[in-house]
Amino acid sequence: QVQLVESGGGLVQAGASLRLSCAASGRTFSGYAMGWFRQAPGKEREFVAAISLGGGITYYADSVKGRFSISRDNAKNTVYLQMNSLNHEDTAVYYCAADPSVGRFTTPNGIRYWGKGTLVTVSS
Repeated sequence: QVQLVESGGGLVQAGASLRLSCAASGRTFSGYAMGWFRQAPGKEREFVAAISLGGGITYYADSVKGRFSISRDNAKNTVYLQMNSLNHEDTAVYYCAADPSVGRFTTPNGIRYWGKGTLVTVSS
């Protein structure tokens, strides 16, 4: 079992930056690929970013490429999502996710572990 706790969400103005953190506990953190999904009101949960077990490979949704950056610190059992140049369309609940296979992160279906989410609101 892996427990995931997100933090760092909040209300910001368009153009601002935020850094989300996700602290993991339970099974060996380095044994899991990590990622972020988001869900806006009335929309389906969508992929944002993912990072491989060792951190050497990252993937991003086209909508955030060049603005968001995912990283992980296996010594701290934490994954981060640095979000820059935020806009209103980034408003959503952001969920941290863990799965043994980074290839599963293209869809929320089948992801093994989820956090409870942190709300990011971007005012225009």
